Order: sequence, then C-alpha cells, then structure tokens
Amino acid sequence: NPTRTGILDILDMMGANIRLTDERVVAGELVADIRVCSAELHGIDIPQELVPLAIDEFPVIFIAASCATGDTLLAGAKELRVKESDRIQVMADGLTALGIKNEVLEDGIRIQGGEFSKQNSVIKSHQDHRISMSFAIASSRSEYDIRIEGVDNVQTSFPNFVELANKIGMNIEEI
Repeated sequence: NPTRTGILDILDMMGANIRLTDERVVAGELVADIRVCSAELHGIDIPQELVPLAIDEFPVIFIAASCATGDTLLAGAKELRVKESDRIQVMADGLTALGIKNEVLEDGIRIQGGEFSKQNSVIKSHQDHRISMSFAIASSRSEYDIRIEGVDNVQTSFPNFVELANKIGMNIEEI
C-alpha cells in the first residue's frame, strides 16, 4: 500500500538493506515480498513528509534508531501522542530503561544510537501492541533479558507473533 511505505523509505535512508521482490496486485492492492539483510544503520533527520506514511510504524523505527550510529530526529509527529498510548513518551521511557539516551520533543523525539546497556529492564507497554512488539524486537539486540508488561493485546492484533519471532531465532517467553 503506497500510503504505508514510509517505514521502508526511512529504513532505506538509514542504510537498511531491504529489497522488494515479486511485486503484484492482490485484492486491488499492491503487495510484494520483502527481503531484509543485515546492515549498519546510521541516524537521520526523518523527513516530515514521511511521517504520515509511517505513523503506526514509529515504535519499531525508534528501535532501529536506537541501534543506529549517531542521532535520529523525528519532528512533526504530534499525532503519536494520541494513539493507543502517548507513543513518544512511552517509547522514550522504554528506551531509557534499556540505557538509550533520548530527548522527548513536543512533536517528536531525538534518539542517540547506542547499546542496550541496562540489565533487568522492565518496559511498560501501556497495553499498546505496537510498543510491546517493538520492544520484543529490541530484545534480539540485547545481551540482557527484557521484561515487557502489558502484552495481552498482541494476541489480538498478531496472534502468532511469539511463534513467528521464535521461529526466526528470537527467544520470547510468555509468562
């Protein structure tokens, strides 16, 4: 869907190695297979014209930014404060819990890429499924366990998330 491709554009700008293959139309919508390979990411200033095209994907973009070299700046995204949670503040709190430096802005966030350096991190997702899944992805880059509270809603939006994540080598345990 061309109105939802902002995440691909943003990650490409950060240096991600993402390729689309087998582009086709299914039920009137353009779809493709996505191949992602490991790459070193670097921080960027996210263009404001991409904000509406990635508004729901910013939690996982913030995780990518935390793994990048340098700073990533998002501005013009005040809408993130009125989603299922205040995604800017909740993500900032979670990143801080992992040891990632960040600065909350009125309409965005500045994230300084680094290492997840804190042990025994506890993330409060505020029952926001995108935040829960984003920090689950973050756990794949941490040498320490990350406990995420408030994950019940992931079952509703992505019922086999844990199964698929573990299938690709993550180690997620539901407790």
